[in-house]
Amino acid sequence: MKKILGLFLFSAMLGFVACNNDDPSTPTAPTVSLDKSTAQDVPGANVTVKATVTAPGGGKSLLVTGGSTQTIDLAGATSVDKDVVIAIPASAVVGSTITVVFSASDNSNQNSAPVTLTITVGNPVITLQGNISANQTLDAAKAYLLVGQVFVKSGAVLTVPAGTVIKGDKASKAALIVEPGGQLVCNGTAEKPVVFTSAQPANGRDRGDWAGVLLLGSAWVNQDTKPSIEGITPSVLYGSSKAESATPTTNADQSSGILNYVRIEYAGIELTPNNETNGLTMGGVGNGTTIDHVQSSYGGDDSFEWFGGTVNAKHLVSFSAWDDDLDTDFGFRGNVQFALVVRYPFYADQSGSNAFESDNQGNANATNGCDFTFDGTGVTGGGHDGCTQAVFSNVTVLGPKDVNSRTISGSFQNTMHIRRRTNLSIFNSYLSGFTTGLRMDDDATIAAYKSGLGKLKNNVLLATIAVANTEKEVGTVSGELGVVYSTNTASGDATAVKTIWTNAANDNVSQFPTKAIQWSAVAGTPAGSVLPPYAGYGVPLTSYWGGGAVGAYPVNPDFSSGSGTLATGADYSDDKFGTFFDKTPTYIGAFGTSDWTDTWTEFQPGVKAY
Repeated sequence: MKKILGLFLFSAMLGFVACNNDDPSTPTAPTVSLDKSTAQDVPGANVTVKATVTAPGGGKSLLVTGGSTQTIDLAGATSVDKDVVIAIPASAVVGSTITVVFSASDNSNQNSAPVTLTITVGNPVITLQGNISANQTLDAAKAYLLVGQVFVKSGAVLTVPAGTVIKGDKASKAALIVEPGGQLVCNGTAEKPVVFTSAQPANGRDRGDWAGVLLLGSAWVNQDTKPSIEGITPSVLYGSSKAESATPTTNADQSSGILNYVRIEYAGIELTPNNETNGLTMGGVGNGTTIDHVQSSYGGDDSFEWFGGTVNAKHLVSFSAWDDDLDTDFGFRGNVQFALVVRYPFYADQSGSNAFESDNQGNANATNGCDFTFDGTGVTGGGHDGCTQAVFSNVTVLGPKDVNSRTISGSFQNTMHIRRRTNLSIFNSYLSGFTTGLRMDDDATIAAYKSGLGKLKNNVLLATIAVANTEKEVGTVSGELGVVYSTNTASGDATAVKTIWTNAANDNVSQFPTKAIQWSAVAGTPAGSVLPPYAGYGVPLTSYWGGGAVGAYPVNPDFSSGSGTLATGADYSDDKFGTFFDKTPTYIGAFGTSDWTDTWTEFQPGVKAY
C-alpha cells in the first residue's frame, strides 16, 4: 500500500512538472484574410485589396509577393486592416493572370498561412458594336473601339463626355450610325475635345481607315421616298419625303443630339465599290441638333455632307479632305457660319474635288418642291421651297494652289461647283487657292441665281487660274477648268456666270494672275511675277499648305486676321440671314483678331499619341 501511494505521488509530481513546462506566453500564430480573392483590370492600372491581419502576439510585417514585392510594417498591431495597392505592369499580356501572395509574421516570428489574390489582365479597350438600344454614357478614362457598323437606335442616347477617344476599326469598316430618333451627345470642350479617329498606330494612319459618323434624322428631304445611306447594312431610311406628304417645315426642329468640340479623323472608308462615307454625314437632321466646333481631317471622301434637313452649324474645319469640303444635297436648308477649309495639294478625288459642291439631287430635273420653270432671263414660275437653299457665311477657303508654280493633283476642280437647281447662298467669305473659281453647270441653276433664289454676295474670290499659254477669265468650253468662271451648259459660254458674280449689287471681288504677272512665292521669279495678293487681305502665304509633305502642316497655325482688307466689310442685311447668325463680326472670312481653332483642333493627327 505504501509502495502504491508513493508511486501515485511520484506520477502526480511528474505531471505537475510536465504542465509547468508549457509556456503560457507563446501567442496564437497570425492570420491574414482578404476582402476579395480575384480582381481584373487593364495593363498599367492599379488594383487595391484590403488585407486584414490578426496577430495576438503583435504584428511584425505583412509580406506581399507576386508582380512586385512589398513589406508592410504592422507596428505591433494585434488587429489591423491594410489597403494594399498592386500595380499591373504596362507590359502585361491581356488575358494573363498575376498571382499575389500575402503572409504575415508576428513579433514571435510566427508566420501566417499564405492567402492569394488572382488578378486577370483585362483588355484596356472597350468594344462598341452592334446596336445601342438603351441610353449609354461612356467614360473618358477608358478607351473605346468601334467594330463594324454600330447603330444608335431610335429612343437611345449615346453620351460621350469631354476628353473621350473613340477609335474606328479598319478591318470591319467601323461606322457610328445614329438612326432617326436616336441621339449622339458629345460634350467636348476646347481643352478636352471628343475624338473619333483611326485605330491604326501613330505614323500608320491614312484616309479611309474607318467609315465615320453618320447622323440621321426625320426632317425634310426633297425626294419622292425616304432615301438611305448607301453601303450601310441593314439599310437605314432617313428624312421626311413626298411619300409622307412632308413639307420643308416637317420635323424641322428634330434633334439628333449635340456635337460640341469634336474631331473626326481618317474616316471615309470604301464600304462598297466606289461608295465612301464622309467624315460627318448628316441626313435629314433637324435644327434641334447642335453642331459647333467640329473638325474633319484626312477624310476619304467629303469632310461634311448634308442630305436635306435643317440643321445649323458653326465653327467647322475641313482639313485635307479627299473629295469635297462642304457638300449640300437633297434640299438642305440649314445655315452654316464660320468654316475653314485647308487643302493638301496632292489629295483629291478622281471625281473632281471642290471646296463647295451643291446639288439638289442627282440631276438637274425638277424634284419634290423644286420644280420651278425658267427661261434665259430667270425663273418664270413653279416652286422652289424644296430646293437646296443652305446659307453659308464667313467661310475661309485655303485651296491647294497658292502660287502658279505649285504642282497639285489634276483632280482638283472648283472653288464653288453649283449645279442641278440648287439655291445655295454664300456670303462674307474668302475663297482662294483653286484653279477654277465659280462653276454653274446648267441653265436651271443659272436662272435661279439670276432671279435671286440663290445669292453670292460680299465675297472675295482669288482663283489661281492656268497661265501656261495665256490667262482665261471666262470659260468658253463646256466644263472648262483653269478659268475664273465656268459652266457645263451646251455652249460652254460662262459669261452669264461672270455676270452673276460681278453684278454690282452682289459686291463680290475677284482676282486672278495672268501669264505676264504670275503669282509666285518669290517676287520676280519668274520674271514679272508678284507675290499673291493674300497678305493684303490679312492672310499670310504660310497659311496655305504649300509644298510641304502630307504631315508637314504647322502644328499650331494662327488663322487670325487682324489686319488687311478682310477685317471690315461684312454685311448681314440680306433677307437670307435669320436669327441663327451672329451679325456682330465685321470681318469677311472665318476669322477676325482671334483664332477659334486654338486648343481643340489637331493639324498633325498622324503622329498624335492616342
